[in-house]
Amino acid sequence: MSKQPFIKMHGLGNDFVVLDARKDAIDLEPLEVKSIADRHLGIGCDQVIVLKNTPKADVFMQIFNADGSEVSACGNASRCIAARVMKEKKRDHITLETKAGVLDAYDGGEGLITVDMGPVKTDWQDIPLSEERDTLHLGFQVAQPGDAGKVLMGDPVAVNVGNPHVVFIVGMPEVVDLAKVGPLIETAPLFPERVNVSVIQIVGDDLIKAKVWERGAGLTDACGTAACAALVAAHRRGMMGRSGVVILPGGPLGVLWREDNHILLTGPASTAYEGSFDIRALLMGQLERMRSVGEGA
Repeated sequence: MSKQPFIKMHGLGNDFVVLDARKDAIDLEPLEVKSIADRHLGIGCDQVIVLKNTPKADVFMQIFNADGSEVSACGNASRCIAARVMKEKKRDHITLETKAGVLDAYDGGEGLITVDMGPVKTDWQDIPLSEERDTLHLGFQVAQPGDAGKVLMGDPVAVNVGNPHVVFIVGMPEVVDLAKVGPLIETAPLFPERVNVSVIQIVGDDLIKAKVWERGAGLTDACGTAACAALVAAHRRGMMGRSGVVILPGGPLGVLWREDNHILLTGPASTAYEGSFDIRALLMGQLERMRSVGEGA
């Protein structure tokens, strides 16, 4: 097998390995995705993106999280792919198809890309939840790890912006150890498709600070759909208007929730480098690790 070309891209540090399957088919198995995304034995990324042809848009974007699971939406990756395809086609507007639908993307100038992420969903069945609940006041509490009697945070807002999110509005997000509580919330029985977890602080009329645990990827420097979910949660709670800036560890993203219920995400898109890899070599590294773990058990 010849080496597979790839492009390494990122949006505010949320990074992607992009594979182009528009000429030659690429069908990845979960272990292959994990091998590519592994930051020690592979290339390393939060998501693997596969570009494919589609009659419905300029390009189809298949999205895999680092754990090999396929997901429907990724705001930062959408901007990165849009920037790449607009450059290819010498246009300032293109369309992207994802499992969440067809998205419009625009060149906003000064290195910024805007993507219409589609309609916001707030019904419990659309999150989805395993039982009927008020998504504005979810009634879900998180205990301090190791101290089951102490409530760390609770009453999040649930929203689907192409993928499911719960947003906890807190006074001091820096005291929340998302590396510990994130995976517990992600896999809670209330969320049958798992869930992305955000902890946010409202710091101004149009400014939010946020940190995110992404399902299937863990802590990330930035998450575009989480930025959208943060703005939706704050507005639904009456804490800010329909537009604002969400500051993530990797930097700021602009969000506008229009009156027609579509939500727009604006931010930078960057290409880090291009290269190639041998998927067999990456798989051998994963298999050797699995064997070593088994022998040490």
